Amino acid sequence: MPSDSLSIGTDGPIAIVTLNRPQVRNALDAATLAALEEVLLRLKQDEGARSVIVTGAGDRAFVAGADIGELSRLSGTEARAYALAGQRVFDLIEHLGKPVIAAVNGRALGGGCELALACHLRVASDTAAFGQPEVKLGLIPGFGGTQRLPRLIGKSRALELLLTGREVGADEALRVGLVHRVVPAAELMPACRAWALELSALPPLALANVLDAVARGMEMSFPEAAFLEAALFGAVAGSEDAREGTRAFLEKRRPAFKGR
Repeated sequence: MPSDSLSIGTDGPIAIVTLNRPQVRNALDAATLAALEEVLLRLKQDEGARSVIVTGAGDRAFVAGADIGELSRLSGTEARAYALAGQRVFDLIEHLGKPVIAAVNGRALGGGCELALACHLRVASDTAAFGQPEVKLGLIPGFGGTQRLPRLIGKSRALELLLTGREVGADEALRVGLVHRVVPAAELMPACRAWALELSALPPLALANVLDAVARGMEMSFPEAAFLEAALFGAVAGSEDAREGTRAFLEKRRPAFKGR
């Protein structure tokens, strides 16, 4: 491992990445971002890892934000570079090519909320909370929060949270569409593992192309995005997995997908 600030484990086809700085509520410093980037690059190439869960160590915080001590010492130029580094890592999550689930086990604030937003799916414990409190420090979000949050929950709701820095609990996060599921804290990781295992059983080429179509299509006009979808559909339809899936359906048996 490039750093002791995070750990990675496996559970069959599931990779579990844990931010491991509980003494500072798993705050993201430059070293942790670099370690996370290296792990993600490995997982992107690892065919055995069919899905990924990202969580935080302990039960107090998923990620409580950026490391304020480190951030307070940065010049404007250094802070811009830090923001770009965080955006690069979080973009890597969004474009990993396999489903990434955020298991939000506590407070997800600032960069922690942005990390959860970059994941494809979000499951929160009933003790979790979310927020972008940067304005209270005289700052703004820098890891994509001003862009992903409005796309996820709508401009009006996002502006209210971004302008006030207000935290929302798990139930409100579920109600506004910030998370997909809320479960009791003791059931968080079992629920995420079950969902990840379900996704891992699906054909990886199809999943990767769904993720690609959505991520790229959201930045296009509808006609451009529909053309992209048709191109990706054609590419996937010619795969061994598509032939196996359609043949298994017609033969009324379980398909055996190989990722080709």
